[in-house]
Parts: sequence; C-alpha cells; structure tokens
Amino acid sequence: MSKKIMALVFLLVLSASFIGISQGQLTVGFYSNTCPDAESIVSGVVRNAAQSNSNISPVLLRLHFHDCFVEGCDGSILIENGPNAERHAFSHQGVGGFEVIDQAKAQLEATCPGVVSCADIVALAARDAIALANGPSYEVPTGRRDGRASDVSLAANMPDVSNSIQQLKAKFLQKGLSEKDLVLLSAAHTIGTTACFFMTDRLYNFSPAGGSDPAINPDFLPELQSVCPQNGDVNVRLPMDRGSEQTFDNHILENIRNGFAVLASDAKLYEDETTRIVVDSYFGMLTPIFGTSFEADFVESIVKMGQIGVKTGSNGEIRRVCTAFN
Repeated sequence: MSKKIMALVFLLVLSASFIGISQGQLTVGFYSNTCPDAESIVSGVVRNAAQSNSNISPVLLRLHFHDCFVEGCDGSILIENGPNAERHAFSHQGVGGFEVIDQAKAQLEATCPGVVSCADIVALAARDAIALANGPSYEVPTGRRDGRASDVSLAANMPDVSNSIQQLKAKFLQKGLSEKDLVLLSAAHTIGTTACFFMTDRLYNFSPAGGSDPAINPDFLPELQSVCPQNGDVNVRLPMDRGSEQTFDNHILENIRNGFAVLASDAKLYEDETTRIVVDSYFGMLTPIFGTSFEADFVESIVKMGQIGVKTGSNGEIRRVCTAFN
C-alpha cells in the first residue's frame, strides 16, 4: 500500500472516530481516565441510602425512567428552579430519590470537580438500585451531559396508568422503543409500591360501564378493595407486584397473565396481541432451556431507554449541582 493511500485510510478512520463522537455515542467506562472512582462512588451512595430506605431501589429506577421520557436522559427532572420546574409536573408526582443523586454529585464534585454529569449519575444509580433488589447487574454506557431546559409543560406527554394500550405503544414508539421494550420496562414494576390514588377508577369507576375493571381476577378484587376502599385514603400504598415486591424478577409478568396486575397499564399488556405474546414468551415449557432470558432482555431495554435523546460532546453542560443550571 502506498504512503498516500495509507495516509488517506488514516484520515478516513480518524474522521470516522470524530463523527462517532459528534453523533453522541455513549461508551462504557467513559470516566475511566477522568474520574476512575465515579461508578464506585455512586454505588456506595446508593447502598448507604438503601440501609435507611428499603424502598430506594424502585424510587431510583422510576427517577431514571421519568428523566429519560422528558427531553431525553439529561437530568432535566432534577432541576429546582421554581414552581414551573419540570419536577413539579403532574405526571411526575411521587417521583423521588433526588437527595440520593445530590449526595452522589457532592461526593463526585469533591473528587473530580466538573467531570461527571447528573444525567449519568441518575442512570448509574438506577443500575445499582436494580442490583440491590437482586436484579441483573449490567454495564451502563456513560458520557451524557446535562440539559439546559426544565419546564412542567415538557412533561405533558408522559406514559400514564390510564392510557390505552394503543397510547402506551405510541408513546414508547415515539421514543424509539418497541412493544417488547414497553413490556420489559413496565415489568420494572416488579419492585415498589403505588398509591390507591392510581387505583380508584380501576376499582370503582372503570370506563365505559363503571364498576371495577373486569380484567381483575375475581379472587384479587376484594383484596384490592380492602386496601383501597371507596372514598378511602388515596395515599395508602400497595405493592405493584403482589407476592414479590422486594425482588426484581419476572413474577409481575406472571401476575399480569393471571389477572393479578395492580396497575391498569400493566393489565393492558395482556389485552393486546403483540404485547401478550411478549409476556407469554417468558413462560413456555422450554423457555428455561431454549427461551429468551427476562433479565437479559430487561437489561437490553433499559440500556436502550438510557440513550433516549442524550446530549454529548458540546451539547448540554456538566452541572456543578444537580438542582441548578450552571
């Protein structure tokens, strides 16, 4: 190969690498040189938080989901800039874990100032939270930068428990997520609780005929109604995965198949042919031998979700504190 051709090949490879960077590709171990202890610092903060709050795993997992579905995974939900901040949107009610992200950020700033984004902390904390709930361990591609927008109006189109299955599929598709991703990311409800507030219509005023949702197993209905009585305290909480709310597993999909789904949006996964096939795919007779792995598929979906609308390179910023723009 002549020197001219070799030089041309080198330039093409070099330019391709720069194109990859400009396209905003995330990489595993992004901070290995600039802040080598970044991931272990986040893990330590999450572990400490779990010692005083047994519910922190689902809280941090939900925070990651809600961040990514508005303006992409850019930490926009963390901003506290008054009553119109995104975090105060109706669709974000009950979202928490902000103090854990703030603690991790403070430790990272003391160790590697101006290096690790809040958006990456959210993604890493969710990963660590899943592992603490006996879920799968996985590597998180990092390199996100923090967004510069935060407004309640931006969260207007979040997926909602009252959405039809068609609406849910459309909202996920809009973010580049498939029907399979919808099932798997909904299965994150395998850990954590929900409030009776989200159950009232399903139990007592189910559209269009009123009464209770006929999809609820008759053996399960009295149990739900005893926890969430009509005109009762809507702040009372109940597990979203009856019988396995502390462990990250596919038990919630089994509940969905048998009419024991707590949330209406979860139950609807079994009413649609496409999503029902996905749910059933984890329970075939030969699935343990030849079938797909729920844990592996979930990891694929959450890593995919974690790359929605990411800002990298010269886009966005690295916040000094997660609650305020620089």
